[in-house]
Amino acid sequence: MSLSSRAMSHWPLILSAAAILMITMGARQSLGLFISPLNTATGLGIGAISFAMAVAQFVWGAAQPVAGAVADRYGPGRVLAFGVVVMALGFALTPFMANQWGLVFTIGLLSAAGSGAGSFSVLIGAAAQRLSPQLRGMASGAINAGGSFGQFVFAPLLQRLISGFGWVGAMFSLALISLAALPFARALRGRASPDEAATHHLESPAHNMDKGLRVALRHAIADRSYLLLHAGFFTCGFHIAFLVTHLPGEVQLCGLPAQVASWSLALIGLSNIAGSLAAGWAVQRYRSKYVLAWMYGSRALLVALYLMAPKTAMTFYIFAVGLGLTWLATVPPTAGVVGKLFGTRYLGTLFGLTLLSHQIGGFLGAWLGGIAIIQTGDYNWMWYADMALAAAAALCNLPIREAQVRPAIQPA
Repeated sequence: MSLSSRAMSHWPLILSAAAILMITMGARQSLGLFISPLNTATGLGIGAISFAMAVAQFVWGAAQPVAGAVADRYGPGRVLAFGVVVMALGFALTPFMANQWGLVFTIGLLSAAGSGAGSFSVLIGAAAQRLSPQLRGMASGAINAGGSFGQFVFAPLLQRLISGFGWVGAMFSLALISLAALPFARALRGRASPDEAATHHLESPAHNMDKGLRVALRHAIADRSYLLLHAGFFTCGFHIAFLVTHLPGEVQLCGLPAQVASWSLALIGLSNIAGSLAAGWAVQRYRSKYVLAWMYGSRALLVALYLMAPKTAMTFYIFAVGLGLTWLATVPPTAGVVGKLFGTRYLGTLFGLTLLSHQIGGFLGAWLGGIAIIQTGDYNWMWYADMALAAAAALCNLPIREAQVRPAIQPA
Protein backbone atom coordinates (compact mmCIF):
# COMPACT_ATOMS: atom_id res chain seq x y z
CA MET A 1 0.00 0.00 0.00
CA SER A 2 1.39 3.43 -0.94
CA LEU A 3 2.10 6.18 1.61
CA SER A 4 -0.85 8.24 0.40
CA SER A 5 -3.19 5.23 0.55
CA ARG A 6 -2.13 4.44 4.12
CA ALA A 7 -2.72 8.06 5.08
CA MET A 8 -6.23 7.99 3.62
CA SER A 9 -7.10 4.76 5.43
CA HIS A 10 -6.19 6.30 8.80
CA TRP A 11 -8.00 9.62 8.39
CA PRO A 12 -11.12 8.48 10.32
CA LEU A 13 -8.91 7.71 13.34
CA ILE A 14 -6.98 10.99 13.00
CA LEU A 15 -10.13 13.10 12.63
CA SER A 16 -11.82 11.37 15.56
CA ALA A 17 -8.81 12.10 17.75
CA ALA A 18 -8.81 15.72 16.55
CA ALA A 19 -12.52 16.05 17.36
CA ILE A 20 -12.01 14.76 20.91
CA LEU A 21 -9.14 17.18 21.46
CA MET A 22 -11.21 20.02 20.00
CA ILE A 23 -13.75 19.55 22.80
CA THR A 24 -11.45 18.74 25.73
CA MET A 25 -8.89 21.45 24.94
CA GLY A 26 -11.44 24.02 23.82
CA ALA A 27 -13.27 23.72 27.13
CA ARG A 28 -10.12 23.67 29.22
CA GLN A 29 -8.33 26.55 27.50
CA SER A 30 -11.34 28.89 27.84
CA LEU A 31 -11.89 28.56 31.60
CA GLY A 32 -10.06 31.85 32.25
CA LEU A 33 -13.18 33.64 30.98
CA PHE A 34 -15.00 32.48 34.13
CA ILE A 35 -12.57 34.06 36.63
CA SER A 36 -14.02 37.57 36.71
CA PRO A 37 -17.74 36.60 36.79
CA LEU A 38 -17.00 33.81 39.28
CA ASN A 39 -15.18 36.28 41.53
CA THR A 40 -18.02 38.80 41.26
CA ALA A 41 -20.63 36.18 42.13
CA THR A 42 -18.79 34.41 44.96
CA GLY A 43 -16.40 37.04 46.34
CA LEU A 44 -13.72 34.38 46.74
CA GLY A 45 -10.99 36.64 45.33
CA ILE A 46 -8.72 36.35 42.30
CA GLY A 47 -6.02 34.61 44.35
CA ALA A 48 -8.29 31.78 45.49
CA ILE A 49 -9.77 31.23 42.02
CA SER A 50 -6.33 31.41 40.40
CA PHE A 51 -5.12 28.73 42.82
CA ALA A 52 -7.95 26.41 41.75
CA MET A 53 -7.03 27.06 38.12
CA ALA A 54 -3.37 26.40 38.94
CA VAL A 55 -4.24 23.07 40.57
CA ALA A 56 -6.14 22.24 37.38
CA GLN A 57 -3.01 22.90 35.35
CA PHE A 58 -1.00 20.49 37.48
CA VAL A 59 -3.67 17.79 37.65
CA TRP A 60 -4.18 17.91 33.88
CA GLY A 61 -0.47 17.17 33.50
CA ALA A 62 -0.37 14.55 36.25
CA ALA A 63 -3.25 12.69 34.59
CA GLN A 64 -1.36 12.40 31.29
CA PRO A 65 1.22 9.69 32.11
CA VAL A 66 -1.34 7.72 34.13
CA ALA A 67 -3.92 7.85 31.34
CA GLY A 68 -1.20 7.14 28.78
CA ALA A 69 0.00 4.08 30.69
CA VAL A 70 -3.54 2.69 31.01
CA ALA A 71 -4.17 3.32 27.31
CA ASP A 72 -0.85 1.68 26.36
CA ARG A 73 -1.92 -1.43 28.26
CA TYR A 74 -5.67 -1.68 27.64
CA GLY A 75 -6.36 0.57 24.65
CA PRO A 76 -7.44 4.22 24.50
CA GLY A 77 -11.20 3.99 23.89
CA ARG A 78 -12.39 3.42 27.47
CA VAL A 79 -9.82 5.84 28.88
CA LEU A 80 -11.13 8.58 26.60
CA ALA A 81 -14.78 7.89 27.39
CA PHE A 82 -14.11 7.85 31.14
CA GLY A 83 -12.18 11.13 30.88
CA VAL A 84 -14.97 12.90 29.01
CA VAL A 85 -17.59 11.88 31.57
CA VAL A 86 -15.43 12.97 34.53
CA MET A 87 -14.66 16.30 32.84
CA ALA A 88 -18.37 17.00 32.24
CA LEU A 89 -19.15 16.04 35.86
CA GLY A 90 -16.58 18.56 37.10
CA PHE A 91 -18.14 21.36 35.08
CA ALA A 92 -21.67 20.41 36.16
CA LEU A 93 -20.77 20.45 39.88
CA THR A 94 -18.82 23.74 39.85
CA PRO A 95 -21.88 26.05 40.29
CA PHE A 96 -22.68 24.27 43.56
CA MET A 97 -19.29 25.11 45.12
CA ALA A 98 -19.18 28.14 47.41
CA ASN A 99 -15.56 28.02 48.65
CA GLN A 100 -12.02 27.68 47.33
CA TRP A 101 -11.65 23.97 48.10
CA GLY A 102 -14.91 23.21 46.35
CA LEU A 103 -13.51 24.85 43.21
CA VAL A 104 -10.26 22.94 43.66
CA PHE A 105 -12.26 19.70 43.70
CA THR A 106 -14.46 20.40 40.68
CA ILE A 107 -12.27 22.55 38.42
CA GLY A 108 -8.88 21.60 39.80
CA LEU A 109 -9.43 17.85 40.14
CA LEU A 110 -12.45 16.45 38.29
CA SER A 111 -12.55 18.56 35.13
CA ALA A 112 -8.75 18.69 34.87
CA ALA A 113 -8.22 14.95 35.35
CA GLY A 114 -11.01 14.19 32.89
CA SER A 115 -9.69 16.50 30.19
CA GLY A 116 -6.18 15.12 30.81
CA ALA A 117 -7.40 11.59 30.14
CA GLY A 118 -8.84 12.85 26.84
CA SER A 119 -5.80 14.75 25.71
CA PHE A 120 -2.43 14.57 23.95
CA SER A 121 -0.71 11.58 25.54
CA VAL A 122 -3.58 9.18 24.86
CA LEU A 123 -4.60 10.59 21.47
CA ILE A 124 -1.16 11.05 19.92
CA GLY A 125 0.06 7.79 21.46
CA ALA A 126 -2.89 5.90 19.97
CA ALA A 127 -2.29 7.41 16.53
CA ALA A 128 1.49 6.84 16.61
CA GLN A 129 1.04 3.14 17.41
CA ARG A 130 -1.13 2.74 14.30
CA LEU A 131 0.87 4.87 11.86
CA SER A 132 4.21 4.56 10.12
CA PRO A 133 7.00 6.99 11.12
CA GLN A 134 6.47 8.95 7.89
CA LEU A 135 2.85 9.71 8.81
CA ARG A 136 3.21 10.52 12.50
CA GLY A 137 4.27 14.14 12.11
CA MET A 138 1.34 14.89 9.85
CA ALA A 139 -1.06 13.06 12.16
CA SER A 140 0.13 14.76 15.34
CA GLY A 141 -0.12 18.15 13.62
CA ALA A 142 -3.68 17.43 12.50
CA ILE A 143 -4.73 16.19 15.96
CA ASN A 144 -3.11 19.21 17.56
CA ALA A 145 -4.95 21.50 15.14
CA GLY A 146 -8.20 20.03 16.46
CA GLY A 147 -7.37 21.32 19.93
CA SER A 148 -6.58 24.74 18.50
CA PHE A 149 -9.85 24.84 16.59
CA GLY A 150 -11.61 24.03 19.85
CA GLN A 151 -10.15 27.14 21.46
CA PHE A 152 -11.27 29.21 18.46
CA VAL A 153 -14.83 27.87 18.81
CA PHE A 154 -15.19 27.70 22.60
CA ALA A 155 -13.77 31.08 23.66
CA PRO A 156 -16.34 33.32 21.88
CA LEU A 157 -19.11 30.75 22.45
CA LEU A 158 -18.54 30.69 26.21
CA GLN A 159 -18.24 34.48 26.38
CA ARG A 160 -21.61 34.72 24.62
CA LEU A 161 -23.11 32.14 27.01
CA ILE A 162 -21.73 33.97 30.04
CA SER A 163 -23.17 37.26 28.79
CA GLY A 164 -26.55 35.72 27.95
CA PHE A 165 -27.12 33.17 30.71
CA GLY A 166 -24.62 34.08 33.43
CA TRP A 167 -21.61 32.03 34.44
CA VAL A 168 -23.76 29.30 36.03
CA GLY A 169 -25.78 28.72 32.86
CA ALA A 170 -22.59 28.81 30.80
CA MET A 171 -20.94 26.20 33.05
CA PHE A 172 -23.90 23.84 32.81
CA SER A 173 -23.88 24.32 29.02
CA LEU A 174 -20.16 23.50 28.96
CA ALA A 175 -20.82 20.24 30.81
CA LEU A 176 -23.45 19.25 28.26
CA ILE A 177 -21.31 20.23 25.26
CA SER A 178 -18.39 18.19 26.63
CA LEU A 179 -20.37 14.96 26.29
CA ALA A 180 -20.36 15.43 22.52
CA ALA A 181 -16.84 13.92 22.55
CA LEU A 182 -18.14 10.48 23.59
CA PRO A 183 -19.12 9.15 20.13
CA PHE A 184 -15.64 9.89 18.76
CA ALA A 185 -14.00 7.70 21.42
CA ARG A 186 -15.47 4.64 19.67
CA ALA A 187 -13.11 5.11 16.73
CA LEU A 188 -10.11 4.59 19.02
CA ARG A 189 -11.29 1.44 20.76
CA GLY A 190 -8.84 -1.42 21.22
CA ARG A 191 -5.08 -1.56 20.93
CA ALA A 192 -2.95 -1.52 17.82
CA SER A 193 -2.99 -4.90 16.11
CA PRO A 194 0.09 -7.13 16.34
CA ASP A 195 0.81 -6.50 12.65
CA GLU A 196 0.65 -2.74 13.16
CA ALA A 197 2.83 -2.95 16.24
CA ALA A 198 5.41 -5.08 14.47
CA THR A 199 5.49 -2.72 11.52
CA HIS A 200 5.55 0.56 13.39
CA HIS A 201 8.01 -0.21 16.17
CA LEU A 202 10.90 -0.86 13.80
CA GLU A 203 12.51 2.59 13.99
CA SER A 204 15.76 1.20 15.44
CA PRO A 205 17.01 -2.08 16.88
CA ALA A 206 16.78 -0.68 20.42
CA HIS A 207 13.04 -0.32 20.01
CA ASN A 208 12.40 -3.87 18.91
CA MET A 209 12.97 -5.41 22.34
CA ASP A 210 10.10 -4.63 24.71
CA LYS A 211 11.59 -5.01 28.18
CA GLY A 212 8.61 -3.52 30.00
CA LEU A 213 7.43 -0.13 31.17
CA ARG A 214 9.71 0.07 34.21
CA VAL A 215 12.83 -0.46 32.14
CA ALA A 216 11.62 2.09 29.59
CA LEU A 217 11.05 4.63 32.36
CA ARG A 218 14.52 4.05 33.84
CA HIS A 219 16.18 4.51 30.48
CA ALA A 220 14.17 7.66 29.78
CA ILE A 221 14.87 9.34 33.13
CA ALA A 222 18.61 8.67 32.68
CA ASP A 223 18.64 10.22 29.20
CA ARG A 224 20.00 13.79 29.13
CA SER A 225 18.10 14.65 25.96
CA TYR A 226 14.81 13.59 27.54
CA LEU A 227 15.48 15.81 30.57
CA LEU A 228 16.35 18.79 28.35
CA LEU A 229 13.10 18.24 26.49
CA HIS A 230 11.27 18.37 29.83
CA ALA A 231 12.98 21.66 30.72
CA GLY A 232 11.83 23.31 27.51
CA PHE A 233 8.30 21.98 27.82
CA PHE A 234 8.13 23.27 31.42
CA THR A 235 8.52 26.78 30.02
CA CYS A 236 5.85 26.15 27.41
CA GLY A 237 3.40 25.24 30.18
CA PHE A 238 4.28 28.33 32.24
CA HIS A 239 3.69 30.55 29.23
CA ILE A 240 0.39 29.03 28.11
CA ALA A 241 -1.18 28.68 31.56
CA PHE A 242 -0.32 32.26 32.50
CA LEU A 243 -1.97 33.55 29.35
CA VAL A 244 -5.13 31.41 29.27
CA THR A 245 -5.73 32.17 32.95
CA HIS A 246 -4.78 35.85 33.14
CA LEU A 247 -5.14 37.29 29.63
CA PRO A 248 -8.73 38.33 30.47
CA GLY A 249 -7.36 40.13 33.54
CA GLU A 250 -4.66 41.84 31.48
CA VAL A 251 -7.30 43.03 29.04
CA GLN A 252 -9.39 44.35 31.93
CA LEU A 253 -6.38 46.22 33.37
CA CYS A 254 -5.96 47.94 30.02
CA GLY A 255 -9.56 49.22 30.18
CA LEU A 256 -10.76 47.13 27.25
CA PRO A 257 -14.06 45.17 27.04
CA ALA A 258 -14.21 41.45 27.91
CA GLN A 259 -14.90 40.58 24.26
CA VAL A 260 -11.31 41.57 23.43
CA ALA A 261 -10.09 38.75 25.69
CA SER A 262 -12.44 36.14 24.26
CA TRP A 263 -11.61 37.06 20.67
CA SER A 264 -7.89 37.13 21.50
CA LEU A 265 -8.15 33.57 22.84
CA ALA A 266 -10.13 32.60 19.74
CA LEU A 267 -7.48 34.11 17.45
CA ILE A 268 -4.77 32.20 19.30
CA GLY A 269 -6.66 28.99 18.59
CA LEU A 270 -7.34 29.88 14.95
CA SER A 271 -3.75 30.79 14.13
CA ASN A 272 -2.51 27.72 15.98
CA ILE A 273 -4.36 25.56 13.48
CA ALA A 274 -1.94 26.85 10.87
CA GLY A 275 0.93 26.60 13.34
CA SER A 276 0.12 22.99 14.28
CA LEU A 277 -0.17 21.86 10.67
CA ALA A 278 3.06 23.70 9.84
CA ALA A 279 4.77 22.00 12.78
CA GLY A 280 3.54 18.60 11.58
CA TRP A 281 4.99 19.38 8.14
CA ALA A 282 8.26 20.73 9.55
CA VAL A 283 9.10 17.74 11.74
CA GLN A 284 8.97 15.49 8.69
CA ARG A 285 11.70 17.63 7.07
CA TYR A 286 13.78 19.16 9.87
CA ARG A 287 15.03 18.03 13.25
CA SER A 288 12.36 18.63 15.86
CA LYS A 289 14.81 20.20 18.31
CA TYR A 290 15.51 23.04 15.87
CA VAL A 291 11.78 23.57 15.30
CA LEU A 292 11.29 23.80 19.09
CA ALA A 293 14.23 26.18 19.58
CA TRP A 294 12.82 28.51 16.94
CA MET A 295 9.36 28.44 18.51
CA TYR A 296 10.55 29.25 22.03
CA GLY A 297 12.89 31.97 20.82
CA SER A 298 10.11 33.63 18.85
CA ARG A 299 7.94 33.77 21.97
CA ALA A 300 10.56 35.73 23.90
CA LEU A 301 10.75 38.25 21.07
CA LEU A 302 6.97 38.49 20.75
CA VAL A 303 6.45 39.21 24.46
CA ALA A 304 9.10 41.96 24.28
CA LEU A 305 7.29 43.56 21.35
CA TYR A 306 3.96 43.34 23.19
CA LEU A 307 5.35 45.13 26.25
CA MET A 308 6.58 48.00 24.07
CA ALA A 309 3.33 48.34 22.10
CA PRO A 310 0.34 50.55 22.99
CA LYS A 311 -2.34 48.47 24.73
CA THR A 312 -5.17 48.65 22.21
CA ALA A 313 -7.58 45.99 21.01
CA MET A 314 -5.59 45.68 17.78
CA THR A 315 -2.38 45.10 19.76
CA PHE A 316 -4.02 42.19 21.58
CA TYR A 317 -5.32 40.72 18.33
CA ILE A 318 -1.93 40.93 16.61
CA PHE A 319 -0.24 39.54 19.72
CA ALA A 320 -2.76 36.67 19.77
CA VAL A 321 -2.11 35.75 16.14
CA GLY A 322 1.65 35.77 16.73
CA LEU A 323 1.30 33.64 19.86
CA GLY A 324 -1.04 31.24 18.14
CA LEU A 325 1.50 30.28 15.50
CA THR A 326 3.55 28.48 18.17
CA TRP A 327 0.93 28.09 20.94
CA LEU A 328 0.49 24.32 21.11
CA ALA A 329 2.44 23.71 17.92
CA THR A 330 5.23 22.60 20.27
CA VAL A 331 3.37 19.32 20.81
CA PRO A 332 4.13 17.55 17.47
CA PRO A 333 7.91 18.14 17.62
CA THR A 334 8.05 17.28 21.33
CA ALA A 335 6.15 14.02 20.78
CA GLY A 336 8.37 13.43 17.75
CA VAL A 337 11.56 13.66 19.79
CA VAL A 338 10.19 11.25 22.42
CA GLY A 339 9.23 8.80 19.66
CA LYS A 340 12.68 9.02 18.07
CA LEU A 341 14.45 8.51 21.37
CA PHE A 342 12.39 5.61 22.74
CA GLY A 343 10.00 4.32 20.06
CA THR A 344 6.20 4.23 20.23
CA ARG A 345 5.45 1.25 22.50
CA TYR A 346 5.25 3.44 25.61
CA LEU A 347 4.86 6.79 23.89
CA GLY A 348 1.61 7.49 25.76
CA THR A 349 3.43 7.14 29.09
CA LEU A 350 6.73 8.83 28.21
CA PHE A 351 5.13 11.72 26.37
CA GLY A 352 2.66 11.94 29.24
CA LEU A 353 5.59 12.58 31.59
CA THR A 354 6.80 15.46 29.41
CA LEU A 355 3.27 16.85 29.61
CA LEU A 356 3.50 16.59 33.40
CA SER A 357 6.58 18.82 33.27
CA HIS A 358 4.62 21.15 31.00
CA GLN A 359 1.87 21.38 33.59
CA ILE A 360 4.18 21.91 36.55
CA GLY A 361 5.17 25.03 34.65
CA GLY A 362 1.46 25.59 34.04
CA PHE A 363 0.70 25.45 37.76
CA LEU A 364 3.31 28.13 38.43
CA GLY A 365 2.16 30.29 35.52
CA ALA A 366 -1.47 30.30 36.63
CA TRP A 367 -0.79 30.62 40.38
CA LEU A 368 2.04 33.18 40.26
CA GLY A 369 -0.03 35.31 37.89
CA GLY A 370 -2.65 35.59 40.62
CA ILE A 371 0.03 36.39 43.23
CA ALA A 372 1.52 39.05 40.95
CA ILE A 373 -1.75 40.92 40.47
CA ILE A 374 -2.45 40.85 44.21
CA GLN A 375 1.04 42.00 45.24
CA THR A 376 1.89 44.51 42.49
CA GLY A 377 -1.39 45.37 40.78
CA ASP A 378 -0.17 44.28 37.34
CA TYR A 379 1.48 41.39 35.50
CA ASN A 380 4.78 43.04 34.50
CA TRP A 381 7.05 40.67 36.45
CA MET A 382 5.24 37.71 34.94
CA TRP A 383 5.93 39.02 31.45
CA TYR A 384 9.62 39.45 32.28
CA ALA A 385 9.80 35.91 33.70
CA ASP A 386 8.02 34.61 30.61
CA MET A 387 10.60 36.19 28.30
CA ALA A 388 13.55 34.83 30.27
CA LEU A 389 12.14 31.30 30.44
CA ALA A 390 11.32 31.26 26.72
CA ALA A 391 14.90 32.25 25.84
CA ALA A 392 16.24 29.54 28.19
CA ALA A 393 13.92 26.95 26.62
CA ALA A 394 15.24 27.76 23.15
CA LEU A 395 18.78 27.09 24.34
CA CYS A 396 17.81 23.88 26.19
CA ASN A 397 16.58 22.22 23.01
CA LEU A 398 19.74 22.71 20.95
CA PRO A 399 21.90 20.00 22.65
CA ILE A 400 19.17 17.33 22.41
CA ARG A 401 20.39 14.13 20.76
CA GLU A 402 18.21 13.61 17.70
CA ALA A 403 18.86 11.70 14.50
CA GLN A 404 18.58 13.49 11.21
CA VAL A 405 15.24 13.28 9.44
CA ARG A 406 15.10 10.47 6.90
CA PRO A 407 13.04 11.28 3.80
CA ALA A 408 10.00 9.13 3.21
CA ILE A 409 10.53 6.33 0.69
CA GLN A 410 8.23 6.96 -2.22
CA PRO A 411 6.59 3.93 -3.82
CA ALA A 412 7.73 2.97 -7.28
